[in-house]
This record gives sequence, structure tokens and C-alpha cells, in this order.
Amino acid sequence: MTSSPQPARQAGRIVRLAEKDRPQVWFRLDGIDCHALAGDTVLTAVLVSVPAVRQSEFGPEKRAGFCLMGACQDCWLWYEDGGRLRACSTLIAEGMQLRTAPPVGWQ
Repeated sequence: MTSSPQPARQAGRIVRLAEKDRPQVWFRLDGIDCHALAGDTVLTAVLVSVPAVRQSEFGPEKRAGFCLMGACQDCWLWYEDGGRLRACSTLIAEGMQLRTAPPVGWQ
């Protein structure tokens, strides 16, 4: 992580109204430094920073999670190394490096 994080690209879909006193956690999303709060799911952390989690495979729509309990397959993200995770059921961790699109050559 860099010593002075860059702001996220744009406003997120979620606006945090409560529990703002938890410690901050820094992570990287598509090469941009972002922050979340300890205890957030990856889905919450991402949607505080950007309006969508990923691009749909079937059309031009952006996806932002659907069921929020790990059943619908709508919130998959990728680690920089190519591994996948469900954003709705994975807790954010300091220094996570995440992608909203699969790495080149991913299958």
C-alpha cells in the first residue's frame, strides 16, 4: 500500500450513516487505494467506494450484488493473483488487492 492513498474513482452506491468509529482498513481495488472499516464485508467496502461490484457477463449492465448471502453468484470478485471470492460473505482485510474483472487469461 502507498503511504498516501489515492481517492476512489467516484462516489459509491452505499453511504455510511452509522458505525463510523471503527478502525479504517485500506485495500486496493483495480489499482486504486480505497478504505473501509474493520468488520465490513468486501461487498460493503467496495460499494462504499464505487457504484458497482463488477460488469455483467451477459450484457452492458453493472452488477452490485443481489442476494447478500452467498447464493446468487452476483458478487464474485478476483484477487490480483487470480483467485476468486464472494464479496458478500468475505470480510475485508488490510492490504487486500482486488479486481472487478478477471485477470487476463483467467478461466
